[in-house]
Amino acid sequence: QAQLVESGGGLVQPGGSLRLSCAASESTLDSGFTFEHYAIGWFRQAPGKEREGVSCISSSGRITNWADSVKGRFTISRDNAKNTVYLQMNNLRAEDTAVYYCAAQLGWSVRYMCQSRGNEFDTWGQGTQVTVSS
Repeated sequence: QAQLVESGGGLVQPGGSLRLSCAASESTLDSGFTFEHYAIGWFRQAPGKEREGVSCISSSGRITNWADSVKGRFTISRDNAKNTVYLQMNNLRAEDTAVYYCAAQLGWSVRYMCQSRGNEFDTWGQGTQVTVSS
């Protein structure tokens, strides 16, 4: 099964910034997974809450979508040459604290992907913890 790898999480004070990365694992790439064909979405799950879409990007990078809660603060981008998608998070708030996951999907719109809770997707990473606290 294809697998993604998230990195870049950590502890940050309110108002601070982090940049998360999502990349296909080496074994996944070796198996023939074509990262550049997949839309990539960032999702997060906080304690006691359901998983929610955060920001998503089309395979080409030309179409992006954000949850209302992060619009204007988070920026998603991708570098298909590096098989990596980034989530730049600025002006972080305590409510952004969660485990952040990325997922890959093929054939659905970016808008729908971001508005979903990710239950339909098979390709995920293990997650990276983001904690916003003073």
